[in-house]
Amino acid sequence: MIIEPRMRGFICLTAHPTGAEQNVKNQIEYVKSKGEIAGPKKVLVIGASTGFGLASRITSAFGSGAATIGVFFEKPPVEGKTASPGWYNSAAFEKEAHKAGLYAKSINGDAFSNEIKRETLDLIKADLGQVDLIIYSLASPVRTNPNTGVTHRSVLKPIGQTFTNKTVDFHTGKVSEVSIAPANEEDIENTVAVMGGEDWAMWIDSLKNENLLAEGATTVAYSYIGPSLTEAVYRKGTIGRAKDHLEATAFTIGDSLKSIGGKAYVSVNKALVTQASSAIPVIPLYISLLYKIMKEEGIHEGCIEQIQRLFQDRLYNGSDVPVDEKGRIRIDDWEMREDVQAKVAQLWLEATTETLPEIGDLAGYRNDFLNLFGFEFAGVDYNAEANEVVEIESIK
Repeated sequence: MIIEPRMRGFICLTAHPTGAEQNVKNQIEYVKSKGEIAGPKKVLVIGASTGFGLASRITSAFGSGAATIGVFFEKPPVEGKTASPGWYNSAAFEKEAHKAGLYAKSINGDAFSNEIKRETLDLIKADLGQVDLIIYSLASPVRTNPNTGVTHRSVLKPIGQTFTNKTVDFHTGKVSEVSIAPANEEDIENTVAVMGGEDWAMWIDSLKNENLLAEGATTVAYSYIGPSLTEAVYRKGTIGRAKDHLEATAFTIGDSLKSIGGKAYVSVNKALVTQASSAIPVIPLYISLLYKIMKEEGIHEGCIEQIQRLFQDRLYNGSDVPVDEKGRIRIDDWEMREDVQAKVAQLWLEATTETLPEIGDLAGYRNDFLNLFGFEFAGVDYNAEANEVVEIESIK
């Protein structure tokens, strides 16, 4: 079938298998071009199919020669209907890893569930024995707690008062004002239950209890802080409460890993175009202005550049891992540079539907958004027939 992007709001309903394969190959080539990293050898990535999780799996495998197990929840293809993009990414990753002689297996299912945890533990036990790096990179709006059976849904709301600011529809380029009503206590509790650190701790406890963590094992979860422009709806809103919980959980996990010389970190990453961030009011406008500035300064990074730098310069630099006063790794350091943020703040005041094409990088934003679904990659003939039914080698 000929596959074209079909949009509904902030979601693309189709994904392109050839484009996804090109995306993965591009990331692999980037990692290989940066040289070997004296990093992990047996890696579990929870949330491995897109964004930072996929980049972590690629960096582990092709930067450090690691065996990887990836856990994700993606929709497989059926004849006449494409898979979700993460399915195609994972199929391409396994194909390239196996071609390079690397161990790579994947598990598709709800990572929050006890069943998928059990399946993963059994696979580690059978094939790897232990893991020395666990990346936790889940981004889901819903979580059913496996112990209580309660389903929690996260919300994106400010706390305390209504939030009003500019936003942009990145499809049309129209800049408008958006208002978001404040959260109640139930909203906050549900968002923390989905996006906080509880499930991360459950994973690490399960691995530790079954002696599946290697001596000195490291675990990393990903977070975001961002600028004052977005903090009312992000860092000081419901998601911020969840991120606070995630960061506090890192200390709890770190204490539990002391007995094996292990470490737990939260890495604060850069603002990037993801399916999740595209749905957050204000963020697309902020990112389009940020991209323009960071590209002009020569310091722009996508997911793979961020994670490769995280591994090489922070986690596996041959010395102590540098952290901020709250124990967090700050790989958002270039985004948060004072000169960069001062320029963003100035452009924000100037941003209108008319000025944005000149002062922002909305075209770059749109391109990155389409890239998430395998579209707009150089070297791919999108007018050619593509086989939508692609299998992941380790999933039968």
